[in-house]
Amino acid sequence: MDFYIVLGVAREATLADVKRAYRRLARRYHPDINPGDDTAAAVFRRVAEAYEILSDPGRRRQYDATGAAQDFSPASASIEFEGFDFTTMAEGREAGTFSELFAEVFQPPPSPEEPRPGAELHVELPLTFQQAMRGGEFPVSVLRQERCADCDGSGMRRRADARCARCQGTGTVRWARGHMVFSKNCVGCGGTGRLRQQPCASCGALGVHPRSETILVTVAPGATDGQAVRVPRKGHAGVGGAGYGDLFVRIRVAPHRGFRRDGLDLHLTVPIAVHEAALGARIDVPALEGTARLRVPAGTQSGQHFRLRGRGIPSASGESGDLVVEVTLVLPPALDERSKSLLEEFGRLNNADVRKDLFA
Repeated sequence: MDFYIVLGVAREATLADVKRAYRRLARRYHPDINPGDDTAAAVFRRVAEAYEILSDPGRRRQYDATGAAQDFSPASASIEFEGFDFTTMAEGREAGTFSELFAEVFQPPPSPEEPRPGAELHVELPLTFQQAMRGGEFPVSVLRQERCADCDGSGMRRRADARCARCQGTGTVRWARGHMVFSKNCVGCGGTGRLRQQPCASCGALGVHPRSETILVTVAPGATDGQAVRVPRKGHAGVGGAGYGDLFVRIRVAPHRGFRRDGLDLHLTVPIAVHEAALGARIDVPALEGTARLRVPAGTQSGQHFRLRGRGIPSASGESGDLVVEVTLVLPPALDERSKSLLEEFGRLNNADVRKDLFA
């Protein structure tokens, strides 16, 4: 892993360039911005490690000279003391301190990222009541970590066999602390002196790219509020070329001002006029698909229920529930003299005691 490629800066980049690149990547991959996203967290750790090294002048010089900060292999962790060299002055930046010396010699190398499956991705899909009841395919927009196609998620690309420029083909790098001289296997080539891979410039050796994508989600008819739909392999790409996580779409169903749901049945309250209840009528009532014709028999009472078979919510099996209509009588808002006279006459002709059952 080349820290310069991770941050997307040139080797001649200034400290301001390094800080600017770090802020840009941190805004994209920080765990607080991507809660629960293991892939983004792994990428952020690499970005933070690269920034920690390249923002410190001393550690950056050491990295440029030996590549010690990216030492991942057990062989390259072996540091040998080659003796003393009194031909140079133990002053300046090569003099070092004992704390720096012990840090270089005894500090264990960082562990490489183990391949891990990609993290799950969770989004919400708002639907109207009618959309949820009918079902269908609905688009959702997601921002996910996609595996880099150029390196297949490994962060490294094959290259023509060439001599390692860092160790000049020797497989070993040497450096001094004061008069003491040390050597270690070159981490650039793993001690072989030859280069067969190089960091992938397309993804900055991270193995993933952020990608905005619109995905069609299939919602079965009759979806309920809070129901989750799983879309396999549409989550984040895994670390180290591992598999993708899944996408979970949580459905949010807006309430309907008229319909009430009971399983696959729809319930609806419909007002009817007095003359329609007394004489009977055929009326149109709202249904899931357009309107339905309801026959109101003569003498219908307020609160009476009627069931329209198969006009409810469709199910995945192809069957549908019923539309249950409750009628309620509604008096006209205002009565003129003629209407009042007719109602009085109606009352005299139908003078049965409608409240007698209350005293039985």
